[in-house]
Amino acid sequence: MARVLVTGMSGAGKTTLLTELSRRGYDTVDTDHDGWTLPDGDWDEPRMAALLADRPVLVVAGTVANQGHFYDRFDHIILLSAPLGVLLDRVTARSNNPYGKTAEHRADIARYVREVEPLLRRGATLELDGQRPVGELADIIEQLLGPAS
Repeated sequence: MARVLVTGMSGAGKTTLLTELSRRGYDTVDTDHDGWTLPDGDWDEPRMAALLADRPVLVVAGTVANQGHFYDRFDHIILLSAPLGVLLDRVTARSNNPYGKTAEHRADIARYVREVEPLLRRGATLELDGQRPVGELADIIEQLLGPAS
């Protein structure tokens, strides 16, 4: 039983990985949706604290400035990474999220890869290549989580 945070840049594959883990029966929360992120871009801390206190087996995905406040409540912090070109191709092509469609968004992603990803890497307990097949990535996370409830 474990709580796992999957973090990384836009286009790394966090949502796709969560979808696969959910299909396999795991409890997942994508903090890009359903009001987990406040207007300032941070997680809603009381809500996140309550979620983590309530669920012994959980996969959370997101990348926000205050996520480090919760690292001690996760058993594993997984950085899902991919080369900048792959990230930009993915955000341009995806249909489930408008972020990344503009030149400004893509410039932001390039800056985040330079400035934010190294910070995420320092806090990660494991880094996974987001170019790997989603089934392989899910297998690795599944081993960390233990059986689905």
